[in-house]
Amino acid sequence: MRAALAAWLLLTLLGGTGAEDMCGDPPAAPSRSVPAPQLSPEERLSPHMPESLRCDACHAIAFQIEEQLRKAEGKVGKKALKESDYIEVLERSCSQDWESYGVLELRGEKRLSGPGLPSQQPLSVLVSGGPWPGRLSKLCLGYVGERGEARIYSAHRRGPAALRQLLCHGDKGPCGGRKERPEPRKAPQNEL
Repeated sequence: MRAALAAWLLLTLLGGTGAEDMCGDPPAAPSRSVPAPQLSPEERLSPHMPESLRCDACHAIAFQIEEQLRKAEGKVGKKALKESDYIEVLERSCSQDWESYGVLELRGEKRLSGPGLPSQQPLSVLVSGGPWPGRLSKLCLGYVGERGEARIYSAHRRGPAALRQLLCHGDKGPCGGRKERPEPRKAPQNEL
């Protein structure tokens, strides 16, 4: 009897039909495959943020600046920071590692993903590291240099929407695309 039981156990293990299959457990869920985004040479190799991702990048930068300034103000009791303090916080915001950001593909469109950006679909492959942290840092430093530390801090004091407006949605902002701007009036052909 022991020999028969041992033989049955061995055959069951080798044959792959264990007790689970005989007890009527549901079959395993089918596996899903999610491909990594196919990056163009510009997206893989350029030191600059691709134009198509600059709006997402700007929102990520605004979020990180807002978070860092909020933390610094929390340490001084929500009071306004001194100029030297907010300049230091802005420099630190831009020089952080940015490793939690990367690019993914959502419905055929590449999007930047990470803290402060809208959550994306649950089944997607995020390509992080590589050139993305350096691009975000460089872009952040560019915004601080162009807009100025005082203007950025003043916008922060008015709230996150004001900071995003200053950095991302103004005339020079990456999110201020043609879709939001009215088309200029065209002169009729006979007026030329």
